[in-house]
Amino acid sequence: MANRTVSTATAIHGTNPQFLIDKLYRQRIYDSLYWKEHCFGLTVTGVMEKAVDLNSIGGCYGATNRPSEFICLLLKLLQLQPDRQMLDALVDQEDFKYLRALALLYFRLTEKPAEIYSKLEPLYRDYRKLRQRQMSGKYKLICVDELVDELLRNSSICSVALPQMTSRRKLEDRGDLAPRLSPLDDDSDSD
Repeated sequence: MANRTVSTATAIHGTNPQFLIDKLYRQRIYDSLYWKEHCFGLTVTGVMEKAVDLNSIGGCYGATNRPSEFICLLLKLLQLQPDRQMLDALVDQEDFKYLRALALLYFRLTEKPAEIYSKLEPLYRDYRKLRQRQMSGKYKLICVDELVDELLRNSSICSVALPQMTSRRKLEDRGDLAPRLSPLDDDSDSD
């Protein structure tokens, strides 16, 4: 029961939302102690409360490829499929940086490219530091703007394969997205 997607969930990219995480990776999460103790029976509100207490982002780490709390909560969000209004509120809130990071990764996995660019690009101005757990188990510091850049440019993050993104240029050519205005352009006009 704790490993099933809610019955009201709709398919994302043509599949069950939790299948956006690789099967072996998912199984490793299901078998983890954190999943069994803390994620069973969670609601979206419960996931948010747990995400507020996170102290790092990351996927699996260590010699045993132990899943991080961050990735466990991501899978739980995929199972629960919060509505768009709640997701927007999670991305837009500025009080809890790890909750925002979780919402950003969920948003990148589940939404359409034009919406992803529109929602994530303004966050290039968020310079707060995040601890990222690497596969070795060690931590490194990154900023939220670096995470946003990785989400927009990379094919995977936290060992999760991201869906293919249409390039910004193609979306602009089709008229799905307005040309991006750089904050640097605003400064040059004042000379």
